[in-house]
Amino acid sequence: MDSLDISLKGEESSYQIYFGDLPKLILDKKVLIVTNPKIAGLHLQTLLGRVQAREVYCHIIPDGEVYKNFKSVESILETAFNHHLDRKSLMIAFGGGVIGDMVGFAAGIFMRGIDFIQIPTTLLAQVDSSVGGKTGINNAFGKNLVGLFYQPKAVYINSQFLRTLPQRELSAGFAEIIKMAVCFDREFFKVLENLNIGDECALLAVIQKAVSIKAQVVREDEKEQGIRAALNYGHTFGHSIELQSGYGKYLHGEAVGMGMVMANTLALALGLINQVEFDAIKALLEKFGIPTSYAIKNVESFYESFFLDKKSLNSRIKFVLPQGIGGVCFKDDIPKALVLDILSEFA
Repeated sequence: MDSLDISLKGEESSYQIYFGDLPKLILDKKVLIVTNPKIAGLHLQTLLGRVQAREVYCHIIPDGEVYKNFKSVESILETAFNHHLDRKSLMIAFGGGVIGDMVGFAAGIFMRGIDFIQIPTTLLAQVDSSVGGKTGINNAFGKNLVGLFYQPKAVYINSQFLRTLPQRELSAGFAEIIKMAVCFDREFFKVLENLNIGDECALLAVIQKAVSIKAQVVREDEKEQGIRAALNYGHTFGHSIELQSGYGKYLHGEAVGMGMVMANTLALALGLINQVEFDAIKALLEKFGIPTSYAIKNVESFYESFFLDKKSLNSRIKFVLPQGIGGVCFKDDIPKALVLDILSEFA
């Protein structure tokens, strides 16, 4: 089984990412597996056959971004208390990004923190949200505004789970892969342009490459004080799309893809990318079936929602923008009038 080390400043925060078939997990402790009905129906028996523990319990949460809230986290905690989990117990996040973010958050606050591991079952979660320790929930003000940095003890990435993934979910995951290529690796971008989506071996190589990029960024900037903010390319716009359209209409990756096009339109106006690069990124998004257009209903309201973004500081919006393909920059001094002009193109 291939593995990748996430070495962080604190030894307790360092962990391994494993690629390949899920190994036997021998755990001399109580374990709580948290998943959703869809994954439970498809893969829970497989996981239960791999977990050997003192006691194993399961908790099912309804599927979807709309359930990523305090109520769901509280239900996880209640199950943990009802089964008398203690500070030596372990939670397993078994599902996509919604499950991973909530389980990480629940584990981080249960008895002031217990161990958890990530077993992501969607492409988006495998290449992005399962790695790096960002946990949290949504609320009425925006996406992921309540949470904490809390690293897993291990991440197990098995591409076989993707065989049962709907095409729309698979496409959404590629938005995060493309994001990393645009920001950090021009050659990887070319690989994606030539990728045969049906080639499982090639897909696994792409997953490993995307995770290695994410891992390197996390090693350099665990708490998102600098370069890690580049991983939010497309997200400032994308989170506003999710908020304005109501969680559930678009998958997270779809919103990010549309957000990337909006960010690229702003980057084009600023001369940070050229038209050829703009067209190439849009074409790559469309190759993987990611939507690239969104109709903004209220431009001023959409603009104001940017101030709920976690990257905005001192009433200044910090935009993450591509600088060519393979480069990235941050801008917090863009005039409101220019941003409104760009947003108006999508109205």
